[in-house]
Amino acid sequence: MRSSKTLFLICSSLLLSLLFFHVHAQPSSKKPSEKGWRQLFNGKDLTGWKHVGPGSHFVENGLIASKGGMGLLYRTKEKFGNCKIKVVFKMQKFNSNSGVFIRIPIEPREEWMPVHYGYEVQIDNHPETSSEDDYHITGALYSLTKPLAKPGKPGPEWNTMEITLDGPRTIVYVNGEKVTDYKEGDPVPERKFDFEPQRGKRPNSGYIGLQNHGDDDVVYFKEVAVKPLHKN
Repeated sequence: MRSSKTLFLICSSLLLSLLFFHVHAQPSSKKPSEKGWRQLFNGKDLTGWKHVGPGSHFVENGLIASKGGMGLLYRTKEKFGNCKIKVVFKMQKFNSNSGVFIRIPIEPREEWMPVHYGYEVQIDNHPETSSEDDYHITGALYSLTKPLAKPGKPGPEWNTMEITLDGPRTIVYVNGEKVTDYKEGDPVPERKFDFEPQRGKRPNSGYIGLQNHGDDDVVYFKEVAVKPLHKN
């Protein structure tokens, strides 16, 4: 006959086993955190970035800020394609002008080459204050595509832009709504102004950058991240 001490140890062991199974069998109530994103801005300085053109970019209170322009802050030494790019930004004023540049074919040495040979995903023209047409709305490819929606928020509210580069296809979501879905070769309007980009195909991958448009158009960037595009 087993001693009471032995029975106590056996019961304790069984109780702990049942408790362990119950805890680990329950579905977690926590939403899994996003994985796979690589931060390109460290929140402290502009390591890995370089400015070209007039004006400058700098870090202020953990945000990328700018003065003067028009110039471009670009990510050095690497091209991006078949990926998602996430940019979190806010306008200083109710409406401020900037842009996220993608598909820049070579490392830029001045500010206009990216305009004419890459794409600018527009940040500008909140509908209530815009005097331009829909081809210049936040989330559109500047002067090339009409927005499918206009979900951009005015300053100083935060916006999240997610740009998907899927081979020759460019998809842009702003605050969870699709604004652009463009594939190389799709029809685009003719140029209206000299400062609008030259028409023509862009490469599947390229450098990326953030524009500083001028002293009256300051946009703050809190996050710039990239994640490879995994296909099934």
